[in-house]
Amino acid sequence: MLTNNIVKDIKKINYTDVLGWSISRYEKFSNCKRRYFYDYYAKFDKELPPEKIQFLKSLTSKPLETGNIVHDVIRDILKRYQKTTKPLNKDRFLKYFFKLTEEHCCSKIFFEHYYDGEIILPSKIYIKVKNILENFINSSRFAWIEKNAVPQNPKWIIEPEGFGEFKIKNYKAFCKVDFLFPILDKIYIMDWKTGKPDKKKHLKQLTGYALWASYHFNKKADNIVPIIVYLYPQYKENNIKIDDLSILEFENIVVNETKNMYEYLIDIEKNIPKDKKEFPFTKNIVLCKYCNYKEICPGIRF
Repeated sequence: MLTNNIVKDIKKINYTDVLGWSISRYEKFSNCKRRYFYDYYAKFDKELPPEKIQFLKSLTSKPLETGNIVHDVIRDILKRYQKTTKPLNKDRFLKYFFKLTEEHCCSKIFFEHYYDGEIILPSKIYIKVKNILENFINSSRFAWIEKNAVPQNPKWIIEPEGFGEFKIKNYKAFCKVDFLFPILDKIYIMDWKTGKPDKKKHLKQLTGYALWASYHFNKKADNIVPIIVYLYPQYKENNIKIDDLSILEFENIVVNETKNMYEYLIDIEKNIPKDKKEFPFTKNIVLCKYCNYKEICPGIRF
């Protein structure tokens, strides 16, 4: 049974230091274990100051910031619809997200500028952001949300606070949804993508969101409808079919991947890693070219 404000239905989970699985965390672990060390265990580095590692970690990129801006604007549009159902004023809307683009570009340091000296112009990023957001606003799904979902807007969950923690077979996991809303007996989950389709990764991600919703709201799999929305270059979406078998497979994957990451710890309960030298460099030298840590990593090869 969903209350009027289903955010209140999200179960409270006490914090622990134990490592928590997520799609992004395991992807970094798989791609390059040395980068994974820098990303998650900088304070344990005995050679480099953690401030330097944290600075390099904070570098953003044009594709990453484009996605961040789009997510922020869509979040704010949906939150607006929780306050008023009046149509969007397109001129004010365009001015708003241009200002947001400028703020993002001026407040962050870009990988492309730091390493290659490229001048990052907000106007160039704005052009792509504008294209993506127009695809969203002009889509039949947006019209559907206005017609079918807006009446239920008090029950929407829009990028909830926290990290989306839940439990999978007593293992800690994180899957933070973009947008969740109920219609009748169904829960719809929308996930916005501004990059290229990645069927395997995105299927895994949306299954995680469905399991998160099932855990917190006691909903069966067949009452949860996860939808991947690709916003660029054209609007396209894929509905993900979730059943008991896919959930069982996903749970087993999470358990195995968590155990793989545990192997690089000397203390699981406190999430303390082995020495940095135990985290090998990637063999995929293409990844090195785009690594935030190429300034400090002795394993860089390109």
